[in-house]
Order: sequence, then C-alpha cells, then structure tokens
Amino acid sequence: MKTDDATLLITGGTGTFGKAFIKLCLSGRTFNKIIILSRDEFKQHQLRVDLVSQLGELEVDRRFRFFLGDVRDVSRLRRAFAGVDVVVHAAALKHVPFCEYNPSEALLTNVTGTKNVCDAAIDCDVQRVVCLSTDKAVEPINFYGSTKMLAERYAVHSNVYAAGKTAVSCVRYGNIVGSRGSVVESFRTLPAPIPFQITHPEMTRFWMHIHDAAKAVMWTIKECHGGEVVVPLIRSCRVTDLARAIDPTRQQVTVGIRPGEKFHEQLFNRREHEHAFDVISQWQHDKTMYYVVVPESVEFDPLRRSYSTHCSLTFRRSYCSNDASALMSAAEISETAAT
Repeated sequence: MKTDDATLLITGGTGTFGKAFIKLCLSGRTFNKIIILSRDEFKQHQLRVDLVSQLGELEVDRRFRFFLGDVRDVSRLRRAFAGVDVVVHAAALKHVPFCEYNPSEALLTNVTGTKNVCDAAIDCDVQRVVCLSTDKAVEPINFYGSTKMLAERYAVHSNVYAAGKTAVSCVRYGNIVGSRGSVVESFRTLPAPIPFQITHPEMTRFWMHIHDAAKAVMWTIKECHGGEVVVPLIRSCRVTDLARAIDPTRQQVTVGIRPGEKFHEQLFNRREHEHAFDVISQWQHDKTMYYVVVPESVEFDPLRRSYSTHCSLTFRRSYCSNDASALMSAAEISETAAT
C-alpha cells in the first residue's frame, strides 16, 4: 500500500508506541494526515506541544488532528474513522497484575475495544488495520494474555466478513526496552541503594527496541494483505542479566513469581510453525527478518498460496525466550541495557 497521501489514525496514540510511530512517519514523510485518538486530554496536550516544538505550529495544524475518544465506544470510532485510510490499534490495558485484579476493565478495552476497532474500520471502508499484540497472547496463562489472544483472533478472522475491502493484520512482539511501566524503566529509575526485585533468577523475556516495533508495523501496513500475524525476529535474555547490565553493583533480591506470570515467553504456539513463513523485508534498504503466520482456516487458503509462491515455510520449530538460538550474547545485553 502507498501511504504518501493517506490518512492515518492511531488509537492509544499518546503512548510509547504511538510516539515512536509518529517519529517514524515524520522521518519518512509518510502519511499526509495523522490522527491521534486517546482518552487523556493532558497527554494529547503534551504530545501536541512536543510536536509544535519540532515542526512548528503551522505544520502541526496542517498535518495532525487530536481526537478524544475511547475504543469501547464504537459510535465514536465510526465518526473518527470517516475518511481514514489506515488504523493502527495500539490502545490496550497492558499490565498483568492490574488486568488480573480488574478483569472486567481489561475485557472491555482489550477484547471489546479491538472488536469495535475492526468493526468500525470495516463499516467505514478503512483500507488497512494493524493491531498490536504480545507474546503473552501465545498459550496465555493470565487474564491479560487471554484478552490479547482473543483480540488477535478476532482481528484476524474479521477479514472473513471484510469482503476484501479492509485488510486487518496483527504484529506480535515481546517487551519493549524502556517503555512506560516496563521492568527496564523500573530498574533505571529505582533510587540507590534499593535492590532490584527479581521474580526468579532464571526467568527470560524477549526484548525489542521501540523503533524496531514501529518499523514492523509500518512494514505490515505496506506489505500485508489481511489475516497475517507478523512476528519479528527478536532476541531474549534472563531478566537478571539485563538488570546486571543496567547496574552491575546493585543487589538483586528474588521475590517470587507473580500470579499469572510465565517462566519463559513464547512468540509461536506449538502449531504455528506449521503455517509460518520466513519473510525478509527490504523496506528502506534495511533487511529485516519476519515470520508471517497465516491462519489455518480454509478461508485463508488464497493468502497461504500467495506467500508460498515467494516465501518458504519456516524451519523454526520453537520460538521461546529460553531457546538457545534466541538468547543474547553479553555484548547484546549490554547494548540493550544502554538503549
């Protein structure tokens, strides 16, 4: 899809991902108009002030719009999506403990909100929708992961009744280094000499830089046909090793695994390798490896045949954060901690 003259709307656009994606759009001069839809007027004000300091008032007024709204309100989405070409759905409740304690809120935002986004996009003839997902959606054991699994499934299968007019895809990735509320941010901002709290010394996680997550979403917008789950090739490490790279002198205290917390994360479930393709992106002359998971349903047979003509099914049989092939070297951990 060509995006130069297109209109983009980002739900949850004042968050870590939204800001990074806007930065990517501005660097490549993609999208003629960018709409930020979120619930918090103060964060929208802060984002507008930041953009004005970078671009000037006239350019922000020409190119940006700031819509207050909630993905739980489908009528608001239908009004907001009028004339929009691409929707990136980043709005979600993301913290495992809060979703465990507030399941009704997580369900409304993550599942009903995603359903509303997909339905409204189809109703308004939006060309492309990309929904952000997470490794916690793979064989979930907590409420947050379960809501994201359902959201991912609904997004993928909404293509069945989109009649080819709206293409809905997902991007699934792991932890974002330094994102708001992340463990890395917690480690960096924890005053000395308070020790780092580690849930288990052998726990591993996938780590990704926010600009790489933004690039994965942009590639998905440009290249995907609808129904795909795009999984970037990313690396992992033990949380203890990352904490040690951030502050090698700080004491680490083991506090025990929290309710709903996995020992290791997964980016494929046990069967997805059977219908996942290896794809190398050439976007902006930057070779990036993605796995593209195509649904098993017969309705997606044409999509599967399309990928099979120019891509190979992956040889990867497992994609877990404790896989030897996924684990970072000491140098990579140090580089990740310094980002």
